[in-house]
Amino acid sequence: QVQVLESGGGVVQSGGSLRLSCAASRAIFSVEVMGWYRQAPGKQRELVAQISSGGISYYSDSARGRFTIDRVGDKVYLQMNNLKPEDTAVYYCNVPWGLTDYWGQGTQVTVSS
Repeated sequence: QVQVLESGGGVVQSGGSLRLSCAASRAIFSVEVMGWYRQAPGKQRELVAQISSGGISYYSDSARGRFTIDRVGDKVYLQMNNLKPEDTAVYYCNVPWGLTDYWGQGTQVTVSS
């Protein structure tokens, strides 16, 4: 089993920045692909960004150009710039381990206009 902990959320004004962090209870440097997802009230959870163990990244259309995902050691980060009110959501880190996807409790990001 893997415990996942997200942190770094908060309340910012439109145009502001936040950096989210994801840590896991196991060594995750070997996990092939890790990702950040988000879920806004009344909406389904959606993929924001993914990064492979080799550093190849993928971004959703809404995140591309504003967000940056990176992996440093056993942590995964999501740098979010130029935040918009529509980015308001709970952000979750996904850690696939074996045949199971592990999630943390999420970290709330609120962007005020």
